[in-house]
Amino acid sequence: MDWNALAGLLFPQGFSITEQEHFLSGTAEVGDKTVAVIGTTGHTPIGIEIALAQAQAVLRTVREHPQRPIVILVDTQGQRLRHRDEMLGINSYMAHLGKCIQLARNRGHAVIALVYDQALSGGFITSGLMADACYALPDATIRVMGLPAMARITKVPEEQLTELAKENPVFAPGPENYVRMGGLHAIWSGDYAAKLVQALNEADTRDERSALGQQRGGRKWAQRVMDAIVDGHDVSAT
Repeated sequence: MDWNALAGLLFPQGFSITEQEHFLSGTAEVGDKTVAVIGTTGHTPIGIEIALAQAQAVLRTVREHPQRPIVILVDTQGQRLRHRDEMLGINSYMAHLGKCIQLARNRGHAVIALVYDQALSGGFITSGLMADACYALPDATIRVMGLPAMARITKVPEEQLTELAKENPVFAPGPENYVRMGGLHAIWSGDYAAKLVQALNEADTRDERSALGQQRGGRKWAQRVMDAIVDGHDVSAT
């Protein structure tokens, strides 16, 4: 979905968002609140420039508008795979973005993310998955790695991975599987503006993704391992 069309549905009370080289930034009205909006468009890869621009937008919001909610609109094909970015330390830039979002959360900013088109690999991890809660539109494309690439990396035949993907959401792309794993809180349909108001009202700084994954049957061990470590139990005995 085009980000302008999406913004009209999300922010019917009005918005002022600009696009500059696939980077989105601005503000919008949601209920009785003004929210900061940052994000990406055009399936753009996250290179050092966009990672830094997003981090700057978050820090500017923290500095100039204390506790203003932040909405992250996600459309990215992932980390930019260029020698230049790797040599300049793209991993550090992306880590910096994640830290800035955590700083905003610590300072009382609710952070909500919405995957409205693509969300792949590291570009998704340091934006959408850093939010208090991440949601997606039904037609969104979400995956950490495509099955052909996964087959090349793991040396497991693609046919075998395809079969595994039918039963195990870890191997399978698509928003439904990320809901099962707890990575997404929900897939939105209907009134997007009302869904956003509800999401902001329900924003919680506690990370419940592992618990959600266990409840939904998509990640059966993450929460159990965490609980065992906290309790000092031997998880291999469970």
